[in-house]
Amino acid sequence: MSKENFDTKLPVLEAMPSDEILTPNLPIDVFLQEAENLSVIAAEDKKGLTGVGLDWKVYGEDLPVRAGALRYAQSLWVKNRYTQEEARKEWNDRSPGAYDERDDLLDAFRFAFRRRPDLLGRVREIADGSGHHDMIQDLSDIATLGEAGTAELKAINFDKTRLTQAATLADDMATLLARANGEKADDSQAKVMRDRAYTHLKTAVDEVRVTGRYVFRNDRDRVKAYGSDYRR
Repeated sequence: MSKENFDTKLPVLEAMPSDEILTPNLPIDVFLQEAENLSVIAAEDKKGLTGVGLDWKVYGEDLPVRAGALRYAQSLWVKNRYTQEEARKEWNDRSPGAYDERDDLLDAFRFAFRRRPDLLGRVREIADGSGHHDMIQDLSDIATLGEAGTAELKAINFDKTRLTQAATLADDMATLLARANGEKADDSQAKVMRDRAYTHLKTAVDEVRVTGRYVFRNDRDRVKAYGSDYRR
């Protein structure tokens, strides 16, 4: 049901102005439970709430739909984060080996091309720079440069299959790094959509609560139902 709610609300969520998007300041599971409780309470008080102007179709009737959309959006974000955390762990496991392979290949090229100033100059260019992206590009450049010095590499009994492996490693590590870096971006698509769904639900929750507090302003027990237990 949550996915259907999300699909129904997707056009509304995507159309929300970016400067109106809020970030949750309480646990989502708590907020969702309070919203669902509020939906039941508001249904019981529908006559009183609509009697002072609450648009029931927009806020009361739509409250559980908005809650379902947020529940699904939260699940997507959690799944996205988990996938990225796995990628970061894999990157941490594999990247030291990729750096070692890059360095070892460069050492082999320096030795093989020691009498080829033109190729040795390219080795120096490849070795220049630092960082993960540079290492990945180095592996790709090494694979290409190796094809220009096959005779020199053969002379030192270099295993030419390492060039193909370097190119494959570069592609694999580039993909892995992109996945690993995804979680570091607070504006990731999954998180932004979660925040949009939260904002959409909060708008309805706030409207129902403020209306209920007005309607039951003289009923101390009932007015509590339109507040947040978490905030209290």
